[in-house]
Amino acid sequence: MKKKVTIQDIADALGVSRNTVSKAINNSDGLAEATRDKILQKAVEMGYKQFSYVNALAAVSETAAGTAPQPSYLGEIALFTTVFLTQSHFASLMLDKFQREISQLGYTMNTHRVSEANLREKTLPMTFRPEQVKAILCIEMFDRPYDEMLCDLGIPILFVDTPSKRDGLSLNADQLFMDNTTEITRFVNSMISQGLTKIGFIGNYDHCQSFFERYTAFRCAMLMAGVPVEEKYCFSCNDIDTIAKELDALKELPDVFICANDFVARDVLRALFFIGKSVPEDVRILGFDDAPESRVSRPTMSTVHIHTQIMAFTAVQLLMTRIKEPSLDYRIVHTQTDLVWRETTI
Repeated sequence: MKKKVTIQDIADALGVSRNTVSKAINNSDGLAEATRDKILQKAVEMGYKQFSYVNALAAVSETAAGTAPQPSYLGEIALFTTVFLTQSHFASLMLDKFQREISQLGYTMNTHRVSEANLREKTLPMTFRPEQVKAILCIEMFDRPYDEMLCDLGIPILFVDTPSKRDGLSLNADQLFMDNTTEITRFVNSMISQGLTKIGFIGNYDHCQSFFERYTAFRCAMLMAGVPVEEKYCFSCNDIDTIAKELDALKELPDVFICANDFVARDVLRALFFIGKSVPEDVRILGFDDAPESRVSRPTMSTVHIHTQIMAFTAVQLLMTRIKEPSLDYRIVHTQTDLVWRETTI
């Protein structure tokens, strides 16, 4: 039986670190394009099949050489979103990979912006043509009544994150999340082991299910460690003005703030600066997403890295199997995340 090629095998063959190979495979930042291309080419040569990114690269190469036929056109995957997905949003890299993958399978992707009027009136975007669409991918779609209306269209649908399930209600659809629990739990336990037991949370945990999972992971980790949560250090808000007011009203800062994502963490960092506090000297901060801004902030932001490549690959798998077998039970999938230690917690 042929031995499965691992990331370590590729690293050994090229004389580079395992972490460098992992960055190339997962399309992470901080790697020269020439190095990334060399690693991916070596992965193709060695038969590394664990990540579809490499398979897609091989398919592109074969097509360019005239050895692989172009796929037949099968239809449109419609992307529904309520926001403009900038390069700072984790979904931007994910969608780039997702689009490359589905194009190899014969599908196109078109973006349909869902307006406030669409949400209010429960209408579909004018650009949407149901007869052309084979499936719908939803990102930043957190209006439950509207999402339920989409689920009733009879079109295969996948939500990347969902409205908060605080009330125990879930959508009748496949759902894809990053792991919002493991690394938050690991971080809380690390802080407590260092004697830093006053830990707070900042972010509107009812905004979406991922924020809610991060918040509950923080509270559960504190509970399991036998450390009480001091409610005065927990703010359910996302805007910088409210964050600044809440921080300014505190007589004493906690040891650590866990933030719902990197953008909230950035605003917390700015608000602390305005009131004359230093990070990490006065308080430590953890974000989530590993957005590009987290690497260039001063100080650099500790965060949780999302593997956008594997999220994209998983999204393709979920949608393709749903298109093929519409009667499958609904699936909820969480993909791996990794804690990244930077200056705000050191």
